[in-house]
Amino acid sequence: MLALSLAQSLAGLASGSLVGFSLGLVGGGGSILAVPAMVYLVGVASPHVAIGTSAVAVAVNAMMSLGSHARSGTVKWRCAAVFAGAGVLGAALGSTIGQMIDGEMLLSAFAVLMLVVGALMLKRRNAVGLPDVVLGRDNAVKLVTFGLGAGLLAGFFGIGGGFLIVPGLIAATGMPIINAIGSSLFAVSAFGVTTAGNYAFSGLVDWPVAALFIAGGFVGSAIGARVARKLADAKGTLNIVFAALIFAVAIYMLVQNAGLL
Repeated sequence: MLALSLAQSLAGLASGSLVGFSLGLVGGGGSILAVPAMVYLVGVASPHVAIGTSAVAVAVNAMMSLGSHARSGTVKWRCAAVFAGAGVLGAALGSTIGQMIDGEMLLSAFAVLMLVVGALMLKRRNAVGLPDVVLGRDNAVKLVTFGLGAGLLAGFFGIGGGFLIVPGLIAATGMPIINAIGSSLFAVSAFGVTTAGNYAFSGLVDWPVAALFIAGGFVGSAIGARVARKLADAKGTLNIVFAALIFAVAIYMLVQNAGLL
């Protein structure tokens, strides 16, 4: 376990608040922010421990954000449950494979994947979506397929998976982004618990650091969910915010891994 200084503890609380805000705002970005914050700000030396610890923090923060969205009625529970059920299987397999891969290589691959997803979200920024979508024969298979794929990647990279789940839910059902954000948090929680359990079993979780991120995320998640509801009426705004967050952190991680900072 990392012996934390006061500065590191404050960085953990602040980072956790940002993680919670991101989850509440766009239903993702939790681990996109948590993993590099743990490595570069808090000082967790092992990328695998950072990934495992972030999975714990993101899972709990996602549950808090899910509560806020549920109270606003933006969660499509049946679609989310099917997506999450398939994704948990993928996350269990992906997290096992991810532990076998070099940590620095894993972080670089993670950043490249983020850039691809960010570009896809920008491309769809003007789509309105179908607010009355429900689970049915026309989308059930798509939900299982996208859920399995998102879970596999989320587990492999040790992330909550929101930045994969949100576009996955939209692609599978055509629901508006605000519903995809709310619904994604159900799956983010499920994926995070699965991934965190796998890493914890292997001793790759720093529990004091996870506690700091969870404490900070308590406030951030409530604020993020409130802002998301206000931005939902502005066409394309949430997509742009979602993509901008992904691009910024992905570029930072690639530069860090290349030793340019």
